[in-house]
Amino acid sequence: MKIFFVTILVIFILPVNLVSGQTIQNQETKPNIVFILADDLGYGELGVYGQKKIETPHIDQLAKNGMTFSQHYAFPVCAPSRYLLLTGKHSGHAFIRDNHEWSERGDVWNFKAMEANPFLEGQFPIPDSTVTLAKLLKEAGYTTGIIGKWGLGAPMTVGEPNNQGFDYFYGFNCQRQDHTYYPGHLWENGYRVPLSNKVVDPNVKLPRDADSLDGGNYALYQQYDYAPDYLIQSALTFIERNRNDPFFLFFTTPLPHVSLQAPEKWVNYYRRKFGDETPFTGGSYFPCRYPRATYAAMISTLDEQVGQIVQKLKDLHILNNTIIIFSSDNGPTYNGGSDSPWFNSAGPFKSEYGWGKGFVHEGGIRVPLIVQWPNKIRRGSKSDLISANWDMLPTLCTVAGISTPGDTDGISMAPTLLGNAGQQKEHPHLYWEFPSYGGQQAVRMGKWKAIRKDLKKGNLHIRLFDLEKDIQELHDISHVYPEVVKVMENIMRAEHRTPEIASFRIEALEQEND
Repeated sequence: MKIFFVTILVIFILPVNLVSGQTIQNQETKPNIVFILADDLGYGELGVYGQKKIETPHIDQLAKNGMTFSQHYAFPVCAPSRYLLLTGKHSGHAFIRDNHEWSERGDVWNFKAMEANPFLEGQFPIPDSTVTLAKLLKEAGYTTGIIGKWGLGAPMTVGEPNNQGFDYFYGFNCQRQDHTYYPGHLWENGYRVPLSNKVVDPNVKLPRDADSLDGGNYALYQQYDYAPDYLIQSALTFIERNRNDPFFLFFTTPLPHVSLQAPEKWVNYYRRKFGDETPFTGGSYFPCRYPRATYAAMISTLDEQVGQIVQKLKDLHILNNTIIIFSSDNGPTYNGGSDSPWFNSAGPFKSEYGWGKGFVHEGGIRVPLIVQWPNKIRRGSKSDLISANWDMLPTLCTVAGISTPGDTDGISMAPTLLGNAGQQKEHPHLYWEFPSYGGQQAVRMGKWKAIRKDLKKGNLHIRLFDLEKDIQELHDISHVYPEVVKVMENIMRAEHRTPEIASFRIEALEQEND
């Protein structure tokens, strides 16, 4: 009798959805949210942002169908950038202000040791009391999932994604682990999922007696189970399973973070396009025979996966009720065989060491932002709104129709997205502090950019740049505008709070604020 009842129920419901092409009422009233966050993707590495060598047609199509932002900011490195996005806090107020590998546990950089002992994996955990975007959306009725890279709490701690508002997690818990795209395992919720790869430490060099021009000598660094293939399939499955109810998918792909490892079809495509190359023989990351072709191949793999996500939403007839956001966690890197200057990876900004990833210069923190929302956002629109990834929490709270926590540092960008720029509140300034690479601070205030570097050496000198005239931050004009410098100094002092984690403290700032 139970079997007969279920059969009748399915027959009754299914034709309604097939005929209408629509979903249930919850789906119509609350939009799905798909946030695609690239890893180390530079401002200039997409066609829509001026890239000439790497092809990104699917991401460029997002821009044609939505809105492109020219003055959006993130943070110099991975973990804090993601924390700011998920909590709506800037780095002067944040719990996480740097990558924290939690080395007190033991040899956390030993890849074979991590494979044998999961307690060595992952980063320092964010508190269970943290108010995250995922928690807020889950309370509002969304099914929440993160697929890709986490980095905010080791396995078996309160910082795990499932303890921070995500119903589903699949991918790299530990951001050290994704230094190889052929890991020994991934995580699904609280369980390890083994892959058919031999664990190899990526910090290796090609043997001295090996011919660096022989592609066969690089075979060890290309194995069986390519993690991005598993991540995209998991993302597509998550969308499929949750198509009838509102969902939040945070697709935190590790692409194009080095090591340089990519599908052969794309590497061969760019080999033909770029010609022969000087190999990268390793050291900091895996050796690579064709480093430029492989780096471009990684971005084209990401672009291809963006296209797959959009196609899945179309196939399920839910694209029109889905807001898609595409961005990056920081600027382009300088190591592992990548060649940011050759690709012009930071676009109009400088990208070599000292200017891109790891630094508060424009190349390190200004990132692409593209938002598509059919019938809501005007196709092909552009915005020069000065925004940051801590604006994402209030923006998506507005999109979901829920209240924003009162202690956020972000501002909802919804008026700009919906074509009501005249109603858009704007930041009087944006603020960054970063304890690594010597200790750094930065403020963006209108056309002005102020930077302090080498804070850990006690340097409190503020360098001032006019971004309208000096986009590459080459000419310090602090001596010309002492009154602007004084304003910037006051902002730096006011926005800084002593971090809870001792290793994030910068003594010069603590003394200045006494």
